[in-house]
Amino acid sequence: MLTKTLFETFAVIKPNLSVATEDVTEQLYQQLDQQYASFKNHSLVAAHTFTENWQTWEMHPTGDELVVLMSGQCELIIRIGNADKHIALKQQGDFAVIPKAHWHTAHCDKRTNLLFITPGEGTQNSSAPI
Repeated sequence: MLTKTLFETFAVIKPNLSVATEDVTEQLYQQLDQQYASFKNHSLVAAHTFTENWQTWEMHPTGDELVVLMSGQCELIIRIGNADKHIALKQQGDFAVIPKAHWHTAHCDKRTNLLFITPGEGTQNSSAPI
């Protein structure tokens, strides 16, 4: 088995709990939908580096998302009803659970690495919460 990083190669947890790996490319998300039945009953394990606030909001309608701070600091913002809940991730290992079907975004004012475990089926993105 080769050692990989989640920044370069994402892990896909399949419905039978086996794991496939997929190299990060510009076409990755389109390929994931095609190869994994629109991500029905799959989860994506990925890491991303952020140096500024997210430009969009996102929502995962089929399950909770786990976000883990690997380095840096950021604030997650979750829309609950008509109000925003702010969750500060300040220390390595801090994490938050984004509830199923809740719009969320993040403010990162310094270089931040986050780990995500995401139920990908039906993920939506928008410039503002819908």
